[in-house]
Amino acid sequence: MMVDLKNIEKRFGDHMVLKNVSLSVAEGSVMALVGPSGGGKSTLLRCINLLEIPTSGSVEVAGDRLDFQPGVRMGTKQIQLVRRHTGMVFQNFQLFPHRTVIENVTEGLTTVLKWPRERARERAITLLEKVGLAHKAEVWPSTLSGGQLQRVAIARALAPSPKVLLCDEPTSALDPELSGEVVDVLAQLAREGTTMVMATHDLRLASRIANEVIVLDGGVVVETGSSRDIFTNPKRERTKRFIATLTHEGHTHGEGI
Repeated sequence: MMVDLKNIEKRFGDHMVLKNVSLSVAEGSVMALVGPSGGGKSTLLRCINLLEIPTSGSVEVAGDRLDFQPGVRMGTKQIQLVRRHTGMVFQNFQLFPHRTVIENVTEGLTTVLKWPRERARERAITLLEKVGLAHKAEVWPSTLSGGQLQRVAIARALAPSPKVLLCDEPTSALDPELSGEVVDVLAQLAREGTTMVMATHDLRLASRIANEVIVLDGGVVVETGSSRDIFTNPKRERTKRFIATLTHEGHTHGEGI
């Protein structure tokens, strides 16, 4: 398994956000985390690369495992051991406004990984070509559409060749037309065998790309299954209600699964 979480619990003070959540993601597969807002899906995603530190449980990514216990702090080096295997795509892009598109993609390579500038530039151009934005390499982020900004963010996340790509609501800040650009890029990455975990409420994205879907509600796993089973024949009543809500929203916005 490329990602293996066991018995993850996450508390913020007295509030239990995740309760005894386990999941496994095979290399080359795509998992979608879905569920109502506040259900814990983004928190669970951020536990994978330790942007959120679990209160208890274990996190293993690409063979590196950490175990967590209440009140026991984890060192920075240990956290980096896991985090180096992941790339993160955020809901609101998180690009540097004072850097050009290509500088945004090369920043981590030259600053963190200490790549020579020319090697980093070659890598960035290759990735910008992959997401269809090589012609925008020298422009400022402020000149781009939301869909283009997210595609640059995907290129940046892929730059250091992570083992796992994590996507936190990658289309939620975009209107349906622009989100289609991002869905197409992520679908292509899935076809190429990129291991991905995504938190999303976008039925089009989850149903088109995910091999497996986990439904989270109230910090617990309500149901798991293939994307086809979850979206066309859910077993749990809570899942049925949630899917019905998403389907209605999708049709309202001219989308669909």
